[in-house]
Amino acid sequence: MSTPSAVSAEPRATPRSPSPAPRRGRAGSALPLPALLAGLAALVAVLAVTSLFVGAGDTRPGRVLDFLLDRPGARADEQLHTVVATLRVPRTLAGVALGMALGLAGALLQAATRNPLAETGLLGVNGGAALGVVVGISYFGIGSGFGYVPWALGGAMIASLLVLLLAGAGRAGASPLRLVLAGAALTFTFTGLINFIVLGSGRTYDDYRFWVLGSLAGVTSNNLLGVLPVLAVGALMALPAVRPLSALALGDDAARALGHRPPVTRVLVAVAVTLLAAGSVALAGPLTFLGLVAGYAARRLAGPRTGAQLAIAALVGAAVLLTADVLARVVIKPFETSVALVLALIGGPLLILMVRSRNVLLLGTPAGLGESGSGRRVKARPDRPRTAPDDSRALRFGGLSVLVPVRGLAALLGLAALAVVVLGGCVVLGSSVLTPAQSLNALFGHGTRAAVLMVQEFSLPRIVAGALVGAALAVAGCLTQTMARNRLATPDFLGVNEGATLAILLTLIGSSTATFGQWWSGPLGGLLAAVAILVVAGGAGAQGYRVLVVGIATAAILRSLVELILAKKDLNMAMAVYTWSVGSLNGRGYSSIVALGIGLAVLLPAALLAGRRLRLLRFGEDVVAVLGTDVRRARLLALVTATALAGLAVGVGGPIGFIALTAPVVASWITGPARVPLLASALIGGMVVALADTVGRVVMADSEIPVGAIAGMVAGPFLLYVLLREQRA
Repeated sequence: MSTPSAVSAEPRATPRSPSPAPRRGRAGSALPLPALLAGLAALVAVLAVTSLFVGAGDTRPGRVLDFLLDRPGARADEQLHTVVATLRVPRTLAGVALGMALGLAGALLQAATRNPLAETGLLGVNGGAALGVVVGISYFGIGSGFGYVPWALGGAMIASLLVLLLAGAGRAGASPLRLVLAGAALTFTFTGLINFIVLGSGRTYDDYRFWVLGSLAGVTSNNLLGVLPVLAVGALMALPAVRPLSALALGDDAARALGHRPPVTRVLVAVAVTLLAAGSVALAGPLTFLGLVAGYAARRLAGPRTGAQLAIAALVGAAVLLTADVLARVVIKPFETSVALVLALIGGPLLILMVRSRNVLLLGTPAGLGESGSGRRVKARPDRPRTAPDDSRALRFGGLSVLVPVRGLAALLGLAALAVVVLGGCVVLGSSVLTPAQSLNALFGHGTRAAVLMVQEFSLPRIVAGALVGAALAVAGCLTQTMARNRLATPDFLGVNEGATLAILLTLIGSSTATFGQWWSGPLGGLLAAVAILVVAGGAGAQGYRVLVVGIATAAILRSLVELILAKKDLNMAMAVYTWSVGSLNGRGYSSIVALGIGLAVLLPAALLAGRRLRLLRFGEDVVAVLGTDVRRARLLALVTATALAGLAVGVGGPIGFIALTAPVVASWITGPARVPLLASALIGGMVVALADTVGRVVMADSEIPVGAIAGMVAGPFLLYVLLREQRA
């Protein structure tokens, strides 16, 4: 059985009639709006003053007060002048301006899409702006906050338009999960391109690894003044959208009846959000979750009033960013941590809390679950059956009989033959020094000693290790997709890869080399991340969308920790570690093959057993229970096996993306929907990783492109294709 369509059971969103206004004090604040705004403004002012008095250095608050009050001799102190006037004042003003911009952008997106999960970081807008900035740094020598603006604007504009088109938000509103997944697809694409660019230049990576952390440190008055006009234009463009957004909350049809044009409103909001997000990313780097937190607080405080929500979101955004910046300066004093990490620690739990609430589902049914927000099963369309008839044939041997899946067996044999050809081609064509004939002879021990050594000791074990890594990732993805009944539920999204990556990087703390002998920490870290995700999502019986979005939130937090660790290393080691963290097979030999082989020998039978049990879930949980299978245990076995496989693969080859997503999907297209295509997925995954690694080695004569960068550039477009394919269906 193949995994069900990611969006096959998603009904069209329909306009909802306005519900009665909730009681004061529950969905809205009991305070009058002017008093509420005044209180929030006072809070922002207090935090701004705190920001001026607090820092990672040893400057006493009394000396800062002397400088601000112009007491005798204070402003003549050059060091004090540098700390207060040059560093803290621009940083504090930037915190206020960028916090208001990102808070307003988040509230605008949430109102325009009627989706409480909409946020510039989750929807790929920050990723698009980041790609634009990296292009500017690498190819045009851009090196200032103001110089980043046009590049960030271009990338953010492309991302914001694409995500709204892909999610179908321009027609009738999109479900929360569809928007998040469309943003994740774009982020996949942008991240792959960013990795490809920065890995080719040490200088670009050195600038990028600090900028990507998201920080207000180093903001100057000139840079801030250069970005403020962009933010101001974005905020002014939001003003004429207030009344149309209020009407849009009633549904597209109601908004049209009131004389508004929803497509025009959404385009206006997209442009405003692009300006706000691009200006912020250009100055401080990508700051995810801030718009999510500000929008949530605004809805709780303002209730259904759109104008009040936007104003409150701006003030809350400023307060949250100032708080995060102060905490980033003092939590590990005298050093600074990442502002983006602090925001992830605030916004990640909030995203999890929101997705566990039924209120989130009032704005659209999650994609691909076959369930409504209330837990009721959505009936499948009669013209699209969930499963095709089993094509198995019975072979009888006396009193024994065996069921043989005809199409699946034929596909499996064909893929096995193709895998032999592909892997042999990788060995023969995978050297930029030897000719194919020399490589073929060296494979069988003929030719010069150097050629034999190069092929048998370096190229061959690397290709075999890549094939085993791909097989492990593909089987893990097939299990998680089948378990969640969603094509997009893979270790890439569920935080397993990030957990394994973080665990391996933690073993390098204090190390002076970038060697990765602690491969065992990968499965351990992935397992811990999976357990945490499962517990937070509500257990093994949780709905698929909960596990998926909790995984996305957890992955964002873990990714911030990984970026922070990389920023603390010296450039040479950080570059080597970053190359591995993208996904690399460089230096993998026979010891890696032994570890992978033992792991697959143990875990593959468990995966086949889990797949057999998961196959029964297509008949419904009640039928499975009658047949004597415990649904929770079946899902738990699948999750533990998938986590161990993904962690083992990450421990050897790094977090190679795309494989766990695409291999099971392609395998289900080839083998048909009768069974869970675990073995076919393994063969396809192994071939794809071996091919990607070979291409990365030979495409550029003077350098090597890591296999993860090659896979990442393909991952996003493929995921976009899957979304569009299911949307057309």
